[in-house]
Amino acid sequence: MEPAAIGARLASGVVAPLIRKLFVQEGPGAGLVGRPVRISSLVSFRGEQRTLTEKDLSKLAAELVAQATRHAGPGERPCPADEDKIVALHLATTLHTLGDLDMDDVQAVRLGHRALARALIDATLAQGNKLFLSQGGTVLYQRLLDTACLHILHFFTQRSTFVARTLVEQSGQLNELITKIDILIERIPSQSAQDARFERRYAAYMIGKHSTLTIVGIDLSHAEAAWPLDAAYLSLEAVPSHQDRPEGTFEETFEGTADAASPAALPAALPADRALSGHQRVLLRGTAGSGKTTLVQWLAVHAARQEPPRGLEQLIGRVPFVLPLRTIARRDALPSPAAFLAAVHNPLDGAQPPGWADRVLSAGRGLLLIDGIDEIPERDRERTRAWLADLLIAYPDNLWLVTSRPSAVADDWLGAQGFTEFTLSPMSREGMAAFIDRWHDAARQTCRTEEERAALRDYQSALHTAVRTKQDLSRLATNPLMCGLICALHRARRGYLPPGRKALYDAALSMLLTRRDTERRIYAPGDVQLDEEPQIQLLQRLAYYLIRNGEAELDRDRAERLIEEALPSVPSAQALGDAPAILRHLLLRSGLLREPSANTVDFVHRTFQDYLGAKAAVEAWDVGLLTRNAHDAQWEDVIRMAVAHARPRERAELLGKLLVEAARWDPKASLRQKLLAMACLEHAPDLDPAVRDEVTRNAMEFIPPVDIPRARELATVGPLVLDVLPSPDGLTDEVAECCVVTASRIPVDAAIPYLARFADHPSIAVRAQLASSWGRFDTERYFHEVILRLDRDGLYFVAESMEHLRLLVDTGPRPWLILRGGFTEDEIRDSLSGEEVTRLRLTGNDLVSDLGTALGQLTHLETLYVTACPLARDLGPLSELPLRTLVFEPSSLSLHADPLPEGLNTLVGLERLKIAVREADIQPRSFPPGITWLDVQVVGDGLGAMPSAFPRLRHLHAAFVNGSPPPVTLAPLAALPDLRTVTIVGAEVVDAHALPGVTVTASGATPPG
Repeated sequence: MEPAAIGARLASGVVAPLIRKLFVQEGPGAGLVGRPVRISSLVSFRGEQRTLTEKDLSKLAAELVAQATRHAGPGERPCPADEDKIVALHLATTLHTLGDLDMDDVQAVRLGHRALARALIDATLAQGNKLFLSQGGTVLYQRLLDTACLHILHFFTQRSTFVARTLVEQSGQLNELITKIDILIERIPSQSAQDARFERRYAAYMIGKHSTLTIVGIDLSHAEAAWPLDAAYLSLEAVPSHQDRPEGTFEETFEGTADAASPAALPAALPADRALSGHQRVLLRGTAGSGKTTLVQWLAVHAARQEPPRGLEQLIGRVPFVLPLRTIARRDALPSPAAFLAAVHNPLDGAQPPGWADRVLSAGRGLLLIDGIDEIPERDRERTRAWLADLLIAYPDNLWLVTSRPSAVADDWLGAQGFTEFTLSPMSREGMAAFIDRWHDAARQTCRTEEERAALRDYQSALHTAVRTKQDLSRLATNPLMCGLICALHRARRGYLPPGRKALYDAALSMLLTRRDTERRIYAPGDVQLDEEPQIQLLQRLAYYLIRNGEAELDRDRAERLIEEALPSVPSAQALGDAPAILRHLLLRSGLLREPSANTVDFVHRTFQDYLGAKAAVEAWDVGLLTRNAHDAQWEDVIRMAVAHARPRERAELLGKLLVEAARWDPKASLRQKLLAMACLEHAPDLDPAVRDEVTRNAMEFIPPVDIPRARELATVGPLVLDVLPSPDGLTDEVAECCVVTASRIPVDAAIPYLARFADHPSIAVRAQLASSWGRFDTERYFHEVILRLDRDGLYFVAESMEHLRLLVDTGPRPWLILRGGFTEDEIRDSLSGEEVTRLRLTGNDLVSDLGTALGQLTHLETLYVTACPLARDLGPLSELPLRTLVFEPSSLSLHADPLPEGLNTLVGLERLKIAVREADIQPRSFPPGITWLDVQVVGDGLGAMPSAFPRLRHLHAAFVNGSPPPVTLAPLAALPDLRTVTIVGAEVVDAHALPGVTVTASGATPPG
């Protein structure tokens, strides 16, 4: 074992108590100091307040060394045993120089812990104290000193003078650093030097491999195809797949009016890149082109860089494995961890140390990104699930993200394995606008003259207007692929866009196959050029082969044979040479094919493969093949596009046989096929009226939707369904809510009049859904037709932008508000009136850090939610507000929960609290004394401290998030005289009888993730 690979594995709980002894306790007058004080006046081993002698300092250093050697792995002692005393002596001597540093605490914090350690070493050497240690001893000394300096700085930031006057934000940053170090200490066991060196190479490769994107329509050359991921990446939103309801209330949960399916139990939408936040296992569903693979790249790069954004600390210490199923499932057997790199053709496969992948996954350090369940044949999905299940049994503690199209696998397909399901939402209008701007910013780099740049600015402005005003265009541009395609066509056609999806695809193929090269003068005089139609004929042969065989990529020699077989029917292609030469041409010039590895070929996106394969199916009139596979999600887009390609008589036959086929399946599959037939009507402008009526009549069997999953599924039909959804009259509250869910997920202007008919509905769930859906529609129109008509009684109104908030405030009062997203402190303060707002939710806000500035004027605020607001950690400035209910939820929750927010105990009027805590933080003086209702997520094993911390508690809901905690005893809660109900989630209860007269509910342990 090389010393450079050995670290001192000391967590904060070991170091912090020892480091505190270095400093005197703060006196009562310290708060009056006008400026930062010198470090020399704080140390405890000099001056008039001396409490630690040089001998005591040596003992302290010896204890640090002893703890470090005690925590070393078997056979991995950091230094020889006879050097322990020498390391401790040098550490004590170095720490002693704290009293000689000519700097104050603020300067030290600005310096940082590593620079402070360097300054201490320099001061030690300046005094003539030399270091005589082996390499291992030197490394141990340096690591211990770095760790001590980190906690020294943390101590400074906790002093009242420091916190009150300077660098509050740095305090949060240092807490974050300590948390990350603790995570690394626990997550990264001792590594051999060989493993460590390989992981550095592997991380560099993953960053280089996945840190660029191809933006549709600007990949005019290989150099221009590589756009930085950080610049081009646009975060979409994801919602839990089993819900489409707005946020409920904390009060409902406590009072027992919400069950497991109620809004209160369901989280709201969140940025898609945070889907893993707080979850170990996620199945992410999204339509073609919605950004699933891009998200996989983004997570892989941030894990490899070890620079996760705030809220994704789970990526610290993780090793990413990107496993596209389209590639790895082509093998006879799915790969074991040792074969992961080989399965994806990673060139570092031969360099990985034997057993490296097993060691990474056994330590729970893996980030497994398994992309594209929908891109493998249906027959292979069960063996894929079995492969996943085996991996999860063998390596349970890693992070897992699996992606799929929405209907490729059943709901809860991985539910038994503890996966949480999310679904990518369509891009909002704001998302479309942001994507258009980013696309044009990237395209601007390809402009060669100022005239081109000026023209591109005009196109950009015109496209913004078109997407806002043209319903069919805004409906198509709801995912990154289609939005990028529209941007490219709009530019290529100088501001003109064809209507409809098929026309857009036709125009895109024309642009990619011929116009792009012609307009850029790629060909020199005399060069052989291949016209558009021959290229399409060859490409659709390849696409149809892939579709028929349920594959996503094919071997290069197979592609060459398919082209060779097609050449007699496409004689003009022979001018380019033989089949290998033609394939090379298509790979280089078509913009539709690529080589994911040296010997394989696939389409740049599944959408193009489906479109061309559908054209081939119609030309061959393989109607039986189409209908027999209609139940398979892989074929949904193929069938839609087949209807678009077909002639009127062919459409009628295809849709008729599709309905006959639907009758053969179970009710759930039948529903999907009948809804698919109805969705196809959008692509059938010329169709026998009798067939159209029959398709509509069959779909009407499932209208109105009777549950939320069916409501979401019905929305996939698109705007057609708006014409058959019922009016509010005579509907139950539950069915009315489902109808609103369906319509609100179809973000076209035609949905607004339908939704407006529910604005007067008495059900709070219906009105809450309407209030939460504003961001999907035109702001002004939705506001005037829907929002203004909503009864304000008991309803939270949602603002996702300053325009939303301005409209709500100007037409107020609205005492219950949800501010979702990045509002600044000044925007909140200047917009909200203290007399009006009584309940407020801040959610998904990474800008607000000073809650006093933002909310201090809300003198009637009784209920506050602070959810996923990572910078808002100090509640002290809110102590003058009449708060009775507080929900404080971090952006993520893991075995390393954040410390309690500062100032929580100053909210003396608080009666109801929901929060995540570490068991060690449940202390009497940490919480307000009057809490009667408590919903707590506990990182720990027990509830023993509850009675002293919450003496007036009446209702307790405790969820344990350790994964598999030991059984919980309720006996300590018998000391609470007013206790009435106890609910335990995620742990077994061993003595429910210990609380006579108390209603106890326990759900048992939950699976990890």
